[in-house]
Amino acid sequence: MIKPQGVIPAMVTPFDDDGRLHEKIVRQMIRRLLQAGVHGIFVLGTNGEFFAMSDDEKVELVRIAADEIAGKVPLYAGSGAVTTAETVSLSRKLEEAGADVLSIITPYFVPVNPSEIYEHFAAAAGSTDLPVVLYNIPARTGVMLEAGTVASLSQIPNIVGVKDSSGNFEHMLQLIQQTDHDFSVLAGTDSFILSVLMAGGSGAIAASANIAPEKVVSVYNDWLAGRTAEAAKAQADIAVVRKLMQFGTIPAGLKEVMNQLGVEVGSPRLPVQPVSEAVRNTIAQVLSEAGFVKGR
Repeated sequence: MIKPQGVIPAMVTPFDDDGRLHEKIVRQMIRRLLQAGVHGIFVLGTNGEFFAMSDDEKVELVRIAADEIAGKVPLYAGSGAVTTAETVSLSRKLEEAGADVLSIITPYFVPVNPSEIYEHFAAAAGSTDLPVVLYNIPARTGVMLEAGTVASLSQIPNIVGVKDSSGNFEHMLQLIQQTDHDFSVLAGTDSFILSVLMAGGSGAIAASANIAPEKVVSVYNDWLAGRTAEAAKAQADIAVVRKLMQFGTIPAGLKEVMNQLGVEVGSPRLPVQPVSEAVRNTIAQVLSEAGFVKGR
């Protein structure tokens, strides 16, 4: 069973000028990330606009990604949906398409209670032979995945980790403390990567790795090698990247940064609009001052 660990970029989904999935850029992005030494690749997350894609598009993206990765690192794919039946159906489709690990978000919009959350994830995990990573992002879903619920779910053999994007470090500590050592707690808030590692976590599923994959990877690799000062420096350097991602409605700022770096990921899908010209100019200035080079 795969143990989720290291730096796993939460990849944006590139669309062409007609709004269709851009296979050429998907492959280009994956090659760039692999060259940077990432430990996995995650598609169909929040910054990957899973909420704006059909099941057929999700299957196509996973097939392309699996083909390009060719087993070099694990492919993580988001298969969560509002209902349990939809989640089970999509999980099976993405398993068949070539995913190595499934990431399943909590149900959203519906204010489910802890018992309902447990049964939802248990049913989803029971429908697949793949490892499952739970995904907690209460600011987007309206549902908090409590540490006690995660601890119970961690006893299901193929539920192997949790990505926590709550932005609450105390909650992440509870997740680490209430689960076994072989259960992976992954930072979903990129400013916490080093802190989570120091507390006993396993790594991060990081959107900032779209922009600066080598820098984010170095946080993990330096920490693992005992180079704490270097890891702290790399973590501090990520701050400017996170600042750029805050512009516009998610993932408009991140996509604009990628476009300016020469990775033509296109625009987000409506109703999300591209950032304004003023914001584009600000992003260009920050990238220049931070020493980012187009094409890298």
